[in-house]
Amino acid sequence: MTNQTPHAASRLERILAYMVAGVVGLSILAFLAVIIGTAVGAGADNGFGQGVWPIVLALPLFGLPLGFLLIIALMVMTAIRRAREARQNRE
Repeated sequence: MTNQTPHAASRLERILAYMVAGVVGLSILAFLAVIIGTAVGAGADNGFGQGVWPIVLALPLFGLPLGFLLIIALMVMTAIRRAREARQNRE
């Protein structure tokens, strides 16, 4: 049997993973803030057009697709690293 030790993730992979968690987490919190704000009446009489609400409304529109692209980039980087490691182990 071969002795296989798991390879630690590279710094860039860890950074991408934390970016995914941060961007998606912040987008979900903004989405929940809009739901709660609507429930308590903050959206009445154009209330969502003032203060920080436009940013809170736009955050999930940009954050969730960005998070999806970051997940794709992380998956591609991991696949490339694993293929490179498999090629080195074969030799």
